[in-house]
Amino acid sequence: MGGSIAGLWLDDVPVLRSTPGPALQQVSAAGSYPLVPFSNRIGHATFNWAGRSHTLLPNGAPEPHAIHGVGWQRPWTVLQVDARQAHLAYNHQADAAWPFAFAAEQVFELSDQGLTLRMTLTNPSEAPMPAGLGFHPNFVKRPGSHLRLASAGRWEMGAGRLPTHRLPASGLDTDCAGLDVDHCFDGWTGSVELQDELLRIRIRSNLQRLVVFTNPARDFVAIEPVSHVNNALQLIQAKGMASDALGLIELQPSESMSAHMHIHIEHQP
Repeated sequence: MGGSIAGLWLDDVPVLRSTPGPALQQVSAAGSYPLVPFSNRIGHATFNWAGRSHTLLPNGAPEPHAIHGVGWQRPWTVLQVDARQAHLAYNHQADAAWPFAFAAEQVFELSDQGLTLRMTLTNPSEAPMPAGLGFHPNFVKRPGSHLRLASAGRWEMGAGRLPTHRLPASGLDTDCAGLDVDHCFDGWTGSVELQDELLRIRIRSNLQRLVVFTNPARDFVAIEPVSHVNNALQLIQAKGMASDALGLIELQPSESMSAHMHIHIEHQP
């Protein structure tokens, strides 16, 4: 099931959109799943890299794009597990979904205060590859849910749910009930607060960009720490922007990149 988290509860209160493990039928309904080796969309599943054009398999029908990488749709191997920790791995061989080999690992660590996720991506090949990481936790949207985050900018969305341009944006400080957002915030401070009538949640990460997705029809809020801007591979060419300005990493042979996210949870007093 894509190295995903079926559910996360504090006592009997769901923190993430949660399903008992045996009942989870599809990764898109999971509480959280990994974004590797890229996050969000690659427009129309095509991009150029190192002078070569690549066509991927669209994997988010009915959209024509490649979305969220490939790790969330592949089986992972459990390397170690106990009551407090799980260690998973996925080794990718170049294929039609992603034309570069990579190795990925995830570590999940439970504590009395919450959950920590760590992910590492390694390039085992002899050529550089474009690379990114992210986490896709889907938090329950309850009555009174309020979201607060600080950022420097926000990428506006055009047709096809692809970013068009960046505007200055200080973040969000708003109730979630009427919120309609599907944007990447950059210059993110690495911390988000989500509160409702039952829980106080703080999400922290070493990543500098954050995708937030919800609308009034959704019963969850996706709060996704990511390493790069949506559709970064195409923006490099279309906008003439440097890859590091968009957060996209050129991962050298034998080089690794890593990310972590901590979800701190407590009951409302």
